[in-house]
Amino acid sequence: MPGPQGRSALPYKVLAGVEPCTGGWLVAPGNLHGVTLAPQPPFVVAALTDVLDYRPAFTVVALHSPIGLCDGPGERRPCDLTARGLLGPRGAAVMQAPSRALLEAKTFDEARQVEPGLDIARWRMLPKMAEAAQEVQSWHQRTVWEVHPELTFRQINSGNPVAFSRSSALGRAERARLVCAALPGAEWALKDRPRGVRESKLVDALADLWSARRIAARAITRTSMEPAWDSQGLRTDIVC
Repeated sequence: MPGPQGRSALPYKVLAGVEPCTGGWLVAPGNLHGVTLAPQPPFVVAALTDVLDYRPAFTVVALHSPIGLCDGPGERRPCDLTARGLLGPRGAAVMQAPSRALLEAKTFDEARQVEPGLDIARWRMLPKMAEAAQEVQSWHQRTVWEVHPELTFRQINSGNPVAFSRSSALGRAERARLVCAALPGAEWALKDRPRGVRESKLVDALADLWSARRIAARAITRTSMEPAWDSQGLRTDIVC
């Protein structure tokens, strides 16, 4: 029977690492019993609301997408700048969060008028970022936290950024090795990779799941030393 606030009365907590992907959102779930986290078969959902409304409800959702945005073009979130600094040579992996003004653009040309330096890679990610901005409200932040897999790999790797670019075979192997060493059962989840999902994307989602366990244990590292909120009342921070 459902427990308080609609949560299932299970003998364990249900956590999720969530990545944007082709076709929707990739979910890497895991059951946390005591200190033991058991990864479960990953799956893809069409909309972020399917994650937020999932039953049994996730105790923690570690989401790789900006939560809390600046209003005007040219503004920068301090947490993004800090994350880039922590990652050093891998800092470019932290994509600049869009402004709310940028999310209102309907075409690439309109978007370039708002932000002249916008590249096609960020433009293609805007629909997912817009979806997250629309669906994640301030009250969701009791359970939904912004994470970044590169910060997670750094945390797993004794505080050192990974050595190789994620675009290289060495980089992909390095990240898979790190997450499998830190998260027992990850190798089995990788074998259950949903059709159409790249292995590197699933590795990222499992890294997000590892961060979800740290969040559940209240053992997080924040990029924002001072609390910061946007104009909509959302806290802007990246944790791992």
